[in-house]
Amino acid sequence: MTKRILGIDPGLASLGFGSIRADHNTLELLDYGIIQTPAKTDVGKRLQTIYEDLHQVLTDQKPDLVALEKLFFYRMGNTILVAQARGVVMLVLAQHQLPVIEYTPAQIKLALTGYGAANKEDVQVAVARELKLSTLPRPDDASDALAVALTAWFQR
Repeated sequence: MTKRILGIDPGLASLGFGSIRADHNTLELLDYGIIQTPAKTDVGKRLQTIYEDLHQVLTDQKPDLVALEKLFFYRMGNTILVAQARGVVMLVLAQHQLPVIEYTPAQIKLALTGYGAANKEDVQVAVARELKLSTLPRPDDASDALAVALTAWFQR
């Protein structure tokens, strides 16, 4: 059975998304990119941009499943902003009545490289290999989102 999986790497400044189509033996890249919000803009306006743009991504990509990277705590001020963006993401996904599965960064690294503490470049190389890309996907947030989508497929 073919599945359309959308991976999301939540963030306020840059939210990554990556869409794949997968079936028994085939993986196909559909689209990837970022939703960017300007740093000097009011937080409420930035969250509104994520809300509106993510609705459009979901309308365009029509995923069957959404895979989301779990929140990783590193700096309290930044974590709160990312958590706010993640709340908007969860709201939009609920409005579209989409099933959501979540993975920690270590689970994603393990699924793609076989090592839960792999570095970012190792994960990007694995994403490019699995999707038969001639170059590493950029920017990093979009590549991370593709890694989340691939993890959902591998962990099915």
